[in-house]
Amino acid sequence: MSNVVSVLKDKHGQQPVPSAWRNTFSEIVEAFKDKDFTLARGIACVRPISVEDAEGIADNIQNYGALLISLPEEAWQTSVCQWQEGHWSVMVDLFTESEGASDLVLHVRVYENGSAFVFEVHLVYVP
Repeated sequence: MSNVVSVLKDKHGQQPVPSAWRNTFSEIVEAFKDKDFTLARGIACVRPISVEDAEGIADNIQNYGALLISLPEEAWQTSVCQWQEGHWSVMVDLFTESEGASDLVLHVRVYENGSAFVFEVHLVYVP
């Protein structure tokens, strides 16, 4: 198992994705694998995705032309986050069946809510 990565507010540099958030990102990817792009299944602390945004995510994944797979442990070696004055901007590298590490990225904003965190999915795209 990798070392525990803490949540940091560093607006000057990117950080690895905190260990405490990784399971949530894995659940989001599992939903997308199952074509649940609005996150209708409900994932704790994750805001539902609007139909319009979900259609954009689905289109980008479909147009990429490869099937998503579950996030492997190696995803955390290249995925990053950065504090942006009010939220963290998180970029999670996605993996596909045919190529392993892909060019697709999951972009999520993470907000503090008391002692908890709220996740807001923005896009899956090729940067």
